[in-house]
Amino acid sequence: MTQAAAIFDLDRTLIGGASGPVISHALAEVGLRPERHVPGEGLVFRVFDLIGETWPTMVLTRQMARLAKGWSQADMQAAGELAADALVAQVQPWALLALAEHRAEGRTLVLATTTPADLVTPLAEALGIDVVVATRYGVDAHGRYDGTIDGEFVWSHGKVAAVRTWAAEAGVSLDESHAYSDSWYDQHLLAAVGHPTVVNPDPRMAVMATLRRWPVVWFDLPPGIPKLAGLVEPQEAVMAIARPELFPYARFDMSGWRNIPEDGAAILVGNHRSYFDPIAIGLTIAQRGRPVRFLGKKEVFDAPVVGPLARAMGGIRVERGTGSEEPLREAARALEAGELVAIMPQGTIPRGPAFFDPVLKGRWGAARLAAMTGAPVIPIGLWGTERVWPRSARLPNVLGVLDPPTIRIKVGRPVAIGRTDADADTEAIMAAIAELLPPEAREHRTPTPEELALSYPAGWSGDPEAEIERRPGED
Repeated sequence: MTQAAAIFDLDRTLIGGASGPVISHALAEVGLRPERHVPGEGLVFRVFDLIGETWPTMVLTRQMARLAKGWSQADMQAAGELAADALVAQVQPWALLALAEHRAEGRTLVLATTTPADLVTPLAEALGIDVVVATRYGVDAHGRYDGTIDGEFVWSHGKVAAVRTWAAEAGVSLDESHAYSDSWYDQHLLAAVGHPTVVNPDPRMAVMATLRRWPVVWFDLPPGIPKLAGLVEPQEAVMAIARPELFPYARFDMSGWRNIPEDGAAILVGNHRSYFDPIAIGLTIAQRGRPVRFLGKKEVFDAPVVGPLARAMGGIRVERGTGSEEPLREAARALEAGELVAIMPQGTIPRGPAFFDPVLKGRWGAARLAAMTGAPVIPIGLWGTERVWPRSARLPNVLGVLDPPTIRIKVGRPVAIGRTDADADTEAIMAAIAELLPPEAREHRTPTPEELALSYPAGWSGDPEAEIERRPGED
């Protein structure tokens, strides 16, 4: 049976930048190079991080075999062992998920890199990569490098030649294989496989990917999210300028935002009162300075202009009522990569009498996601957003600048849940959210006809009683 492989470049692909600084330090640790920095070395690495490989630097890299003449292969391998832990820590989160997914699908994992095999084999072993296709230095009878390259210099045409040779010997079909790289010089490798993917492209590769319609991903971001000028995702750009002052028709009382973790996975859950809720939550999360992946109903993602923008901002499309597990799986992958995920368990803004019910009812999505991933659940209580943008209005009230309503957003501590009973966990989550709301939110009262009218969307003709009786997990 013909096998398939998933082939990964190292620098600017598996890791976000150059492996050189880590390897250089490791070589110094074992005594193969001076401990003092080589003049200009740091600049070379910074340029590489910014624009990737260049022909002059790769010519110098090829000469390293001569410079290494007389070095002990055992010392070089020891440097590789020292570098492995630091390099593993630099592997990008979505690269780890890509490796895991290809492994689960039975593909042979391959690390294809110009870096000498003795330096990167320990890294490959730590990552569970099966095969290393890398530059190999010639070794003499005394276990020292002899100044030659044994086989291909694994770069550009040499890399694809080395991969082809390995694939033929291993019985691997490149037509059925995947390859990932950032570099213009790896275009030949990407063209040789049936499933090429460009990662963090250098400027020329970005053009090549467009012309050849190769998919482009960033292994520090979920699939489908772009980077502006190759630097920041759209949500980060928006967060940099997101300030309450941009919304003079509302006042914001934010508290508890430090309960949002500085790093690592977390599920943010909030109640739903208004179309303005995402803005209120977004301004609060911006205080922490972390992007968030939010689950939203398909109508938003299917809309022209708004839909692609929502996806680029990190949204996950949910088609309610279909029973599809894909949104939860996509959210779970984001959590496994250490991302924040936001979900409103109510699913939609309650209508009619249900809007005024002090007992918040939710659906099972957040509880199931917590059970799947073990991520902490952080509750967020929202109050007053409906005064800015009631359910009955198609646009927010931007005219209330003289007497703007106050919106209260309170972030609580993680909810204690058992993660075995979705019904019980959902009730605990909704109760934790309710505890963050002001006292009047937990009082039973009869709304006025005017208040009821504001809670219905324009043209809605559903059954208000059905909203009250809806159970978690339905829809």
